[in-house]
Amino acid sequence: MNRSTLLRGLGLAVLLAVAVATPFLLDPRGYAIRVVCLALLFAAMAQCWNIVAGLANQVSLGHAAFFGIGAYTSTLLLIHFGLSPWLGMLVGAVLGGIAAFLISLPTMRLKGHYFALATLAFGEVMRVIANSWSGLTGGPVGISVPFAPPSFAMMQFKETRPYYWLMLAALVVVTLVFVAIRRSKLGYRLRAIKENADAAEVIGVDTTRTKITAAVISGMLTACLGTLYAQFQFFFDPDTVFGVASISVRMAMIAIVGGIGTAAGPILGAFFVIPLEEFANDLFSSRAAGLSQLVFGVLLIGVILIEPRGFMALGSRIRRLFGKGGRP
Repeated sequence: MNRSTLLRGLGLAVLLAVAVATPFLLDPRGYAIRVVCLALLFAAMAQCWNIVAGLANQVSLGHAAFFGIGAYTSTLLLIHFGLSPWLGMLVGAVLGGIAAFLISLPTMRLKGHYFALATLAFGEVMRVIANSWSGLTGGPVGISVPFAPPSFAMMQFKETRPYYWLMLAALVVVTLVFVAIRRSKLGYRLRAIKENADAAEVIGVDTTRTKITAAVISGMLTACLGTLYAQFQFFFDPDTVFGVASISVRMAMIAIVGGIGTAAGPILGAFFVIPLEEFANDLFSSRAAGLSQLVFGVLLIGVILIEPRGFMALGSRIRRLFGKGGRP
């Protein structure tokens, strides 16, 4: 066993120990564990976004559409038919995949900011529809998840700790999917498209079909996470789950800060961005309007200026710097 494999094994063992111990060290009904749950959820969401943007360089700003579809689908099925959120999650995943397929057909031939603007428009259209269709979605007033006796089947619990395990399991599953895709033929095709789409087509890669496949997988997983968010928060509105800034941009920001195109990047990014945002809101929101967002934005800009490629690249730079004899 070489040194690199040993270090990776030790790192995974430490992460596993921390993940198992965390919910027992925090108050199961406190604020801190809710922040950790949100960090896990947004890490999983950024990992979903990473499948399309990190592997194929298709920067989407419309992933909130799939997230909102999942949240509304499971909640409406629970309200009107008493359907378990787990079954609602599956239906939402199917609808999210269909939506991703339909929006990908006309947009996956676009590149760069043209693709980003097209997906942004799709997300905004979904938000407007949800705000306007008050009879179904509740409109701007929002919608509440009906309370049920606490149980795993109804995805409702007396305390926050079970949600922690759900969010952690979701992050593990999404990360394993990302790693499996990256190591598969699909992943090699996506990376070929990322490097040079024209060259990939010359060697026989169906670029449009490959990108649509990745988008459908990403959309389905993102819709599943929308259900988890709805059951965790118990209330949401169109601006919350379909919001460009609150969902789509935050997904992208977390992946970019952590390291786009890597499996660990979204996790590192989420556990930096989400606690930092909550800390800034708690410390500065009562002092002046907008001050917390200003401080949060300045800190993020500072991080990106130090290393535009994210924490993963910063770690590699440090290892290279002191890799030989402990000297630069």
